[in-house]
Amino acid sequence: MFAYPPVGFHFLVAFELFPQTPNDFRFQEVSGLDMTMTTETITEGGQNRFVWELPVRAKYSDLVLKRGMFIGSGILMWCKNAFENFVFEPVNIMIALLNDNHVPIQAWYVVNAIPKQWAVSAFDAERSTVVVESITLSYQYFNIISVDSLFSAAGSFSASVSI
Repeated sequence: MFAYPPVGFHFLVAFELFPQTPNDFRFQEVSGLDMTMTTETITEGGQNRFVWELPVRAKYSDLVLKRGMFIGSGILMWCKNAFENFVFEPVNIMIALLNDNHVPIQAWYVVNAIPKQWAVSAFDAERSTVVVESITLSYQYFNIISVDSLFSAAGSFSASVSI
């Protein structure tokens, strides 16, 4: 369907979290969308040439989101409530890779994410850089959503994915 691999700089991150501001959809970087199958090694009796590697469960890395820091962010309030009040409210997150027409071409639906770490970049009087906040999230798993399932008969992204 696509002639070239997609670019990684045009994407959307949407939290199923309220309230949110328009800035809560803007992120500079997303990393940690990977999974590893853990295995158990079984040695077969009498067979010394190899061992069996049997799959046990999938393991998912932490999701790291980076962006310029925004004051009054709904996501920041969600993190603050978890860290200061120890109230963890798992939320689902949709990460969509967009094409040049701002249409999703691939999406990842992250399930039951909770904040694990929040950090801001260093303040340096000798550099004029934007303050970047980094949010590390732990989650249960993610689903990869194909382009076909993103669009309903009406052809709208928001109608088929509730965010």
